[in-house]
Formats: sequence, C-alpha cells, structure tokens
Amino acid sequence: MSERYVWDLQDVDETQIAVVGGKGAHLGGLSRIEGIRVPGGFCVTTDAFRRVMAEGPSIDDMLDRLSRLNPDDREAIRTLSAEIRRTIEGIAVPGDLAAAITRALARLGAEAAYAVRSSATAEDLPTASFAGQQDTYLNVVGPTAILQHISRCWASLFTERAVTYRQRNGIDHRTVRMAVVVQQMAFPQAAGILFTADPVTGNRNVATVDAGFGLGEALVSGLVNPDVFKVRHGEVVAKAIAAKERAVHALPAGGTREVEIDSQRQQQPALTDAQVVRLVRLGRRIEAHFGRPQDIEWCLVDDDFQIVQSRPITTLFPIPETGDQENHVYVSVGHQQMMTDPMKPLGLSMWQLTAMVPMHEAGGRLFVDVTRRLASPASRAALLDVMGKGDPLVRDALETVLDGDDFIPLIPDAGPGGPPAGRASDPIETDPRIVTELIERSRASVAALERDIRTKTGPELFDFLLAAFEEHKRVLGDPLSIQAIMAGMGATWWLNDKLQGWLGEKNAADTLTLSAPDNVTSEMGLALLDVADVIRPRPEVVAFLQGVQDDGAEDEGFLDELAKLAGGTEARAAMESYLDRYGMRCVAEIDITRPRWRERPTTLVPVILDNVRNFEPGAAERRFEQGRQKAREKEQDVLSRLRALPDGDRKADEAKRMIDRVRTFIGYREYPKYGIISRYFVYKQALLEEAERLVQAGVVPDKEDVFYLTFQEFHDAVRSHQVDDRLIQQRKDAFRSHQALTPPRVLTSDGEAVTGAYRRDDVPAGALIGLPVSVGSIEGRARVILDMAEADLEAGDILVTTFTDPSWSPLFVGIAGLVTEVGGLMTHGAVIAREYGLPAVVGVEQATRLIRDGQRIRVHGTDGYVEILS
Repeated sequence: MSERYVWDLQDVDETQIAVVGGKGAHLGGLSRIEGIRVPGGFCVTTDAFRRVMAEGPSIDDMLDRLSRLNPDDREAIRTLSAEIRRTIEGIAVPGDLAAAITRALARLGAEAAYAVRSSATAEDLPTASFAGQQDTYLNVVGPTAILQHISRCWASLFTERAVTYRQRNGIDHRTVRMAVVVQQMAFPQAAGILFTADPVTGNRNVATVDAGFGLGEALVSGLVNPDVFKVRHGEVVAKAIAAKERAVHALPAGGTREVEIDSQRQQQPALTDAQVVRLVRLGRRIEAHFGRPQDIEWCLVDDDFQIVQSRPITTLFPIPETGDQENHVYVSVGHQQMMTDPMKPLGLSMWQLTAMVPMHEAGGRLFVDVTRRLASPASRAALLDVMGKGDPLVRDALETVLDGDDFIPLIPDAGPGGPPAGRASDPIETDPRIVTELIERSRASVAALERDIRTKTGPELFDFLLAAFEEHKRVLGDPLSIQAIMAGMGATWWLNDKLQGWLGEKNAADTLTLSAPDNVTSEMGLALLDVADVIRPRPEVVAFLQGVQDDGAEDEGFLDELAKLAGGTEARAAMESYLDRYGMRCVAEIDITRPRWRERPTTLVPVILDNVRNFEPGAAERRFEQGRQKAREKEQDVLSRLRALPDGDRKADEAKRMIDRVRTFIGYREYPKYGIISRYFVYKQALLEEAERLVQAGVVPDKEDVFYLTFQEFHDAVRSHQVDDRLIQQRKDAFRSHQALTPPRVLTSDGEAVTGAYRRDDVPAGALIGLPVSVGSIEGRARVILDMAEADLEAGDILVTTFTDPSWSPLFVGIAGLVTEVGGLMTHGAVIAREYGLPAVVGVEQATRLIRDGQRIRVHGTDGYVEILS
C-alpha cells in the first residue's frame, strides 16, 4: 500500500499532477534536469488526501453548502471554510498511511529538518498559478510533528483565500485534490525568487532576481525589501541593493524566527554579480525544460544553488508564434475594433480568414505585425500619423519601442507604405448618391449570400464559405467604400484643425456631425426608442418584461409568450421588426461565437425598460431633429464668424465644402461594419446547423463545442466525423486563462507589453486622462457597466465601461456622457457619442477600476479628462 500513498520525488515528473499536485510534479520534473539541484524528499499523494477526506462524512455536506455561497459573501466563506479546516485537522492519519510516511522519513533521516509543503492539483498550472493559496511549513522536526503538519496542509486547501480564488476562477472545490511534499530543509546564506522573464514589462530576454539573506520566507512575507538584479543576455544590466535589516533563520529544535542583521551587512548585496548570472543560467535551463517562463524559488547553500520550487508565470501575455528569430512589433486589433475580450478559436480563425491584412493570434486576441512599416521612414511616419489620430496611446507605445536600442533597424524606402496610390486616397465628390449606391451594393451582396448558402451542407458548405470570404473581402476593400470613409474622416480632421486655428475652437466637428444621415449604428439606438413607444402604453407587457428581466434567465421563448398578453401582439411585432434589422448584432460582435440579439433577445429587455421609464413618446424623432438643428445652427455660426476674418469668404467657402462633405460621408463610416456583421450572422447560422448534425451523429456532445475549433478543424470534423475531445477541453481551459489577461496595445516579439502614455500637463491633479472625442462637459452619476444585459440607467447617468462596439449604441440614447478604457477618435463609440451630442472621453486606462459605480464624476469631453468628485 505504501506505493499508493508515498512517492519519492525522483520517481515523479510534471505529467503526474493528478497524483502529486502541481508543486510535487514540478519538483519531480526539476530533479530530472541535468545540473539542477533539488533538496531530496517525497510526496504524500492525492489518494492519501482522498482517503482522509472520506473519514469525515460531514465534509461532503459542507462542500455542498460551500459551492452555493456567493464569492463576495466573505463572512459566510470565512466561517464555513474554518469549519472544514477544523474537521480535516481533527481526523487521525490512518495507521498504514502514517507508517508509509514514517518509513519514507527513515530513509532520508527521521530526525532531520523538513519543509512540509502543500501541493494542490489546481496549482502551478500554465493557466493558474494559485501562488500563496495553500500553506507551507518550514523546519519541521520529528515524525509526529511532520504528520501533524501534513494534516494542516490538507486543511489549507480550504483557507478563505483559496476557496475565494477557486470560486472566482470557476473551479469546483471537489475537483481539486491536495498532495503534500515533504522535503529536506535547506539552510541558506541567501534565498529569493528568480523570474526568467521581466514580470512587469513581460520582456522574455530580461530575467529578474530578488535576493535576501537567510530563508526566502522573509521576502515572500514582505518582511524585507529584496535586492533586485536584472540580467539580459548573460550580463547584469541593472541592480538595486536594499537595506536588509532582518532575516528569517531556522531554529535547531524546529520552527523559524526573525533575526536582526548586523548593521555592516545590511547594505551588502545578498549575491555577487557572478552568482546572479550563474543563477539566471540555471533558470534558463529550467525554462527550456518546462517550455515557458518560470517563477523560481532558490536557495544559496555554500555557494551552491538549490531550487525549491518552479511554477509558470501566468500573468505574462503570450507572444505570437512566427517561427523566426527576427524582431517583431505587433499592434492590437481589439483596441481598433473596440473589443479587447478574448475570442474563441472559431471566432479568431473566421476574423483572420475575412480580414484584409494578415493577423497573428496570442492570448486569444489578434494582432497586426507592423514591423516592416516601422522599418521604412516614409511608411513609419504615415503609420504613426494614422495610429496617433486613432489612439494616441498606440502611437506613444510605438514611439517608445522605436526609441529603444535599435529594436527596429531602419531600411531604405522600398517596401509597401500604405494604401496603393490612386485608390482609396483619390479625392471624391460630395454626392449623397455615392452612399446610397454603396449601401445598396452591400445589401445586394448579403441577400445573394443568404440565397446561395441555403442549399449548402457538409464539406460543400465549407468550400462555399471559403469562396464567400473572398466576396466578403472584395466588399470590404471596395475602393469607393474606402474613399467614402476616408472622405468623412478627412473632413472631420480638416474642420477640427482649421477651425481651431482660425476660430480657437476645439473639436468643432463634433457638433457639426450631430444627426448625420445614413448612420446605421445611431439609427439602431433611436429605433429602440420607437420599440419602447409601442410597449409603454401597454402595462401588461411592461410588467411581463419586468418579470423577464428580474428572472435573469435566458428565456428566449418570451417573444412567443408576449402574443398571449393584451397588446402583446403589437409589442412582439415591434421587437421582431427591430430584430429583423439589427438582430445580427451583439456585444463583442467581431467574435462569431458570441450570442447575437436574435439568438438572445433578452439582452435588449433592460434597455427597452430603461427607455420606457426614462423617455416620453416620440423621443427618437425629436432627438434626431434636435441634433440636426444644433448642427445647422453651428454651421451658420461658424460660417458667419469665418466671414468676419481677413480673407474670410475663402475660409468660409472651404469650411462649407468640408461641412457638406463630413455630413455626407461620416454616417457611412458605420455601414461597412454592419455589412460584415450581417454576413457573419449568415455564416454562423449555417455553421450551427452543421454543428447540430455533429451532435446528432454523436461526434460532439454540444453544438457550441465547435466554437473551440478553428474553421479548418471544424471543416475536418465535418469531413471525418471525428473530433479530439482533449483538444476541445484544452481550448476551453486556455480560453478561461485568456480571460484573466489584459491585452497590450503594442506587443514586441521579446514579450514586452507597451501600453503608451499621455504626455500632457494640462489637466488638474488627480484627474483621469483620456482622449477627447466628443465635446462638452457633463457632471453626473457614474454607472460602471461591464455587461450591457445588466444595464440599469436613469436619465443623466454617465456610462463607464471597458469598450463600446456598435451594439452598445442603444444605451447611448439614455445617458448623458461616456467614459471608456479603449477607443480612439474614429472608433464606433466616439462616432456615436458625437452623433448623439454626448460628452465623451475614451482611452482612460483602468477607468472601470478607478471609478466606482454610483460615484459622481465630471466628464470633460472637450479637453479629454475625467474628474472624480467628492
């Protein structure tokens, strides 16, 4: 039986997490690497833990109660987890298990000192490190004490912090098992932590060493500030030596104590530069073995490094795979598309197949490689100009990379530098018929797709879709369409630039574009006000929808129920009509796997009810007309003031041409995205029918499992009727881990995540800086909303969120201002904020964390900052 409960560290490796937990598996793997010294020891397996848990029948009931608790109910978690720990610690270790542990101790030295360390199965994983979640006990002496501390380690699976961590990460308490590592104690002169990649910047070429005197516990517990060394390419490139006043030392009879360090030693480095470089070399060997950057705990014993733990650094953003050793610079697609959430594999591959430029995937997000354009002086200037207009933080991040140590060497101007000459950059006449024609072309293309796809199934569908993607790209790259978009954007920039110079007025174009025609996204928000007008006078319908919202259930059959109520037929017809026009939209709509409004119409219910409560009948038409009137008055005001200037008639004539141009074309800016998402919904419906056939054939248990396959893998599955279940599970785990990552605006092939900064000193102290995208100043209650389906807005509220793609525009009609963490001058949220005349500041880093829901804030949409009011 001893083989089942106790395994020597030398006999395990990193494949045996289920038996010896994450820490034990990694230590076993470490002990097999040539040249790496690991203190000897053994693992008490998860089978031992399972057996002890079975000895306490009441634990099962307590786990049931624990799983039902809200992760935010800290008091209830604290009480119940303490009860579980007491129960586990009170269970006597069975005799045969105790004997197996005692025999293992006798082989190593029964009265020697040991570290007794928790090793959970959900620990030190690539997707979640669980660092510090369970307990470690140092310098434990004697078999009786070691058995007692093994019980404490088992119980530490249910510390309050460990329980909360699992609940927040969606990990079932019953699926996690606890092994225990019993390891010979090292008595070091110095100890600390080695990160084989810079944990702050993410740079994979820079290792960081934290070092202090005595046991590493002094550093981990925060008792002392460590010496910090940075090593690049085998050389110490930076160091900061701390005053180390205290250390933790082991006591001869067991346990540890804090000691004061002699004043003359306090300022001495804990390691020499040569030792630091030697340690990093060992770290690189460990990193190569595990295949990813590591967080390594080390001890220095008689000038010899011993490794006592290694785990993946889970906070680093992954790097796109290129297969070469060249330097690369990547710009985030999500920040341009106003969707920084991770995408599932099918969503990623579909966007890659339908995009106009090659894209690289990392961390569930897409990036564009801009290295070549940065390397050429002419294309570099053009790229920085475009990026700066869209998002100043991206430009600043790129300039930070360029200011570095020749990361991107300049090459002569020979490569491609932007759109081909004579295409999208050609001038275009100001004629509303151009927009009408472009919209008709797009509608005809979508209608043809809907007609032709109906007869396609099986492998034939995938061949058809590959051809449809080429048509998709042709529509997207239509030179006339690009000219129309650029005409509207160019006129906006011209007006803002010239009117500030001539009249001293900031962002004048914001008012001049109010209620511009042909804006499908702003029309979508106003159309939901019309739906509310149909529902408002029907109290039974309002009460029913309130019930749908309160239930919080995804009851997508509620539209059928509506027809049974007084006035329900009309209400349902209004909602169906809305969904026919806009039902293909949803939050994060560039990911085809996200549920569309047509698939989940309950998403719209809270917004409709807000509109019923906060608006009077006819609000949509009044709102649009008021915007148009303000724009007309602004135009007359600007032109009359210009004519009063020297050479005023010429200036007024030029401005009038640009005002006509911006009002003709700026609304069309939103239509190509609408066309893309319309096509996406057609693709999705056909693909889900194929997925349903795979379910019927027993190939996958759930049709949404195909979301974790790429387009090509889905195609292969339809052809072969085979799917690798383990691959789908791995992809689900990876997607969960990607959700915890924050994507950088700019990422280098060294792994450096560059966020960029606003270089401004014209804002009040304490204000949150962002990009001004829609003029005006507004004060009101902040509503921090991360999920549109949970919206609960009152008139005058200011929406604070991470990003707003077009699907958020129905909320815009009910708010007074907008603050987002992501966005630029021409991203969708900014365009619609200007359409509706909402003061807006975007690109405010960590706005949803720094602004609390319900706080009063003031949004300075003209100057680009947000004040949090007392």
